[in-house]
Amino acid sequence: MTRDELKQKTIAVLMGGLSAEREVSLRTGKAVATALTSAGYRVVPIDVSRELPAQLAGAGADVAFIALHGRFGEDGTVQGLLELLAIPYTGSGVLASSLAIDKVATKQMLLYHGLPTPAFRVYRRGEERDSFLGQCGPFPLVVKPAREGSTIGISIVRNRAELAAGFAEALRHDSTILVEEFIAGAEVTVAVIDGTVLPIIQVVPKEGFYDYTNKYTVGRTEYLLPAPLAAAVYERLQQAAVAAYRAVGCSGAARIDFMVRGAEIFCLEVNTIPGMTETSLLPKAAGHVGISFAELTQRILDGAGLSK
Repeated sequence: MTRDELKQKTIAVLMGGLSAEREVSLRTGKAVATALTSAGYRVVPIDVSRELPAQLAGAGADVAFIALHGRFGEDGTVQGLLELLAIPYTGSGVLASSLAIDKVATKQMLLYHGLPTPAFRVYRRGEERDSFLGQCGPFPLVVKPAREGSTIGISIVRNRAELAAGFAEALRHDSTILVEEFIAGAEVTVAVIDGTVLPIIQVVPKEGFYDYTNKYTVGRTEYLLPAPLAAAVYERLQQAAVAAYRAVGCSGAARIDFMVRGAEIFCLEVNTIPGMTETSLLPKAAGHVGISFAELTQRILDGAGLSK
């Protein structure tokens, strides 16, 4: 659909939802709804519940802008529902969404396509825990729930005691746990829109690592844009980001996170619905090349479609 056609439709901005990232999603959704309304679109914000089909029907939704993060929104479930209801939606389709939300499946896909990622081990609830933990090392390590975002439940552990505590914390959020090699280096992120790569951002937290608090609290993190990297490394990161985007099968906007150690790059994960808050990375990267927040939301909306 053209933008003129879209302005004749009712755009449901789906936000909030049921995941641990609900509050961030509300901020993303409100920012998107405000931008689209100001640009002349007919927007209905929806705080997503388990009654989403009724909410969509009540709103008279013609198109869905998905501003949900985490489970029940970024994981393919809402995408599948929208396809059943024949409502075009933004972002990646069912398969890419369900694949990217799972850090283990994503890493396996990256390896299949020859893209570098930190070494890892996987624990699934029901397996022998002590034996698994005893085989993890060397330290430091990163312990992650396999299917959470915004660094929720993630720990950097430096000894056996911290490993046990980090493992228990991750299990609070997921039944599948990823224990990953810790890469000491620069943390960078590369946004891709419809296959076109944007400038790279390096994130430098003022304290600790780039966790939930540092991500979403203004002033807690410094953003270096463009990232001060050697030209060859910069180019390789952008190429790897596009390759990861295509390997997972993304559509619309996505953000791919990396660690850089010297000349080595390591792909961490693929985010299929990047944040659109005042501290979010996708709008920063787009703004650096002259794409305003309003234009960015419209470009994402331009890609709404079925059966991706």
